[in-house]
Amino acid sequence: MVSLVVGFLTAAMMALLSGPLLITRLKAFKAGQNISTDAPASHATKQGTPTMGGLLILFSTSVITVLYVVWDEIGTHRRELQDFRLIPVLAVFIVFGCIGFADDLLSLTRGKNLGLRAREKFAAQVIAAVGFAVYLATTSQPGLTTSISVLPTALINAMHSGQVIWDAGWLYFPLAVLFMVGYSNATNITDGLDGLLGGLTFICSVTMAALLLPLQPDLALFCAALAGGTAGFLWWNSHPAQVFMGDTGSLAIGAALAAVAMLGKQEIAVIVCGLMFWVELCSVMLQVSVFKFRRRTRGLEYAKAHRIFRRAPLHHHFEEIGLPETLVVGRFWAVGAMLAAISMLWLIGRIS
Repeated sequence: MVSLVVGFLTAAMMALLSGPLLITRLKAFKAGQNISTDAPASHATKQGTPTMGGLLILFSTSVITVLYVVWDEIGTHRRELQDFRLIPVLAVFIVFGCIGFADDLLSLTRGKNLGLRAREKFAAQVIAAVGFAVYLATTSQPGLTTSISVLPTALINAMHSGQVIWDAGWLYFPLAVLFMVGYSNATNITDGLDGLLGGLTFICSVTMAALLLPLQPDLALFCAALAGGTAGFLWWNSHPAQVFMGDTGSLAIGAALAAVAMLGKQEIAVIVCGLMFWVELCSVMLQVSVFKFRRRTRGLEYAKAHRIFRRAPLHHHFEEIGLPETLVVGRFWAVGAMLAAISMLWLIGRIS
């Protein structure tokens, strides 16, 4: 418990104190955000705000994680390297962060909101996720690795506690790839308003740390560090944002949460507490699918006049109907907090 508090506070202070230096550097390199033409008109004032602020989260979380592995696990317990689950989690976190960084960098150099092509970004994400799935397969524990509990639980041996368990077998590994890529894109799409993704990530990370602590303290430490890094970043990202997270942070966050959930057997819990991410992703998928269908069957003008949402993702729809940005963010945070409470109270009910 003490290590979680120390990890959280240290990561938070690292991100908080490093903020001014990073923002100054980003401004010097003219790393300003290019606002998409698909964003609401009110976002025009955000043009030029430094992006790639997710580096604060990547840096602080990674440093705390590495220090924990070196000083606590290697230094104290002398465990074998193959037993360290934090190593693949950190690898996923950094690799997806690099994909996002490349996307942000290309967007800046091209002078418009156009980074990696969609198929290039997707291919890179799939390759990274396949690497993690291969790790899961090579370290698979019979009856555990491929099992999914229908109810959130912090007990690794949930199959012995009378809960409903589904063993997906070999199907688990392609599902793991889909889950990681999907979660990464869900958090990426959610990053569209000042503090929106940061606040929801903080809530979800704290929830996961609490759920994982009983039998997975190493994974709980990573979540605590992620929550701390995000809290420090939020100081600079709250409205009006002085720096944006960018794909550098948004892609890495979703992938890391998925990796932690799969290793800690909290797949359902991370979906429940992070449900707003999936709602945002589904709003875009639904908007695009229906628009294409109506354009093909009824024509372009009909499709434009009969969109499901005024603008996607969902947070932009609420802006378009007149809600202030800060109100939208606050209400999304409130829903995220309620979902986190459901996850934890559900767990308490099952244990008691």
